[in-house]
Amino acid sequence: MVETVNIIERKDIPSNAIMLNGLPDVGLVGLIATSHIISEAKLAEIAYMDSDLLPPIVVLHEGLPHAPIRIFGNTDLIASFSETAIPADAVQPFIRKLVAWAQAKKVKLMVAMGGMPVQNRQDIIEPRVFGAASSKSLLNMLREKDIEVLKGGYMVGPYALIMRYCAEKDVPAIALLAESFYKYPDPVAAAATLKEFSKISGRKINLSRLTEKGEEIRLKARDMMKRTERELGRMKKTQEYDLPLYV
Repeated sequence: MVETVNIIERKDIPSNAIMLNGLPDVGLVGLIATSHIISEAKLAEIAYMDSDLLPPIVVLHEGLPHAPIRIFGNTDLIASFSETAIPADAVQPFIRKLVAWAQAKKVKLMVAMGGMPVQNRQDIIEPRVFGAASSKSLLNMLREKDIEVLKGGYMVGPYALIMRYCAEKDVPAIALLAESFYKYPDPVAAAATLKEFSKISGRKINLSRLTEKGEEIRLKARDMMKRTERELGRMKKTQEYDLPLYV
């Protein structure tokens, strides 16, 4: 039996919006950054993802049940957000569905914000952010915004698939990858990616809460990071330390 992934829409979905993707990955960078945006912009839940590939769980907020993977939005911004580690064997069908849905909704730019594990992260005060894109024109845009382009290496996991499937379907997409811890939630790296996203989108983002409550965020996210780390291991995430063979 083929396991399916569905997106159930709860409200009208805007077209021509920017779409952020907050999925559990290295340092939970994208998850923390997207959670911050959802809160700051007061985005409403507009859809959720459902599949038997997920564990049988719901997330409780104020005593009410919610799907663990939800999509939030307003008139010009959409954000996918997962409150559970996505099983490694479910990542491909979930990302395929997410990108196909984004294409159908005429998303004007998919943005994957994530972490790039570096072994000396504890010595870095201001993490650098590197960019990748699904087209040459978007690479030029990143350079114009003074974002350093990641010229070589591997991406592994959900954001790698977002970039791959967006390139296949001609959905404009960029990745913003901050130097980060591999095993620990990294709100400082999340703030670094949001600074670069602000340049691209023209949105003003108040980052004070991220910097002021960094330790609280790390404590709240540590269990999620442990579950995510297990799934990243199954995805061979450590291969990102390798160098590509193509010259």
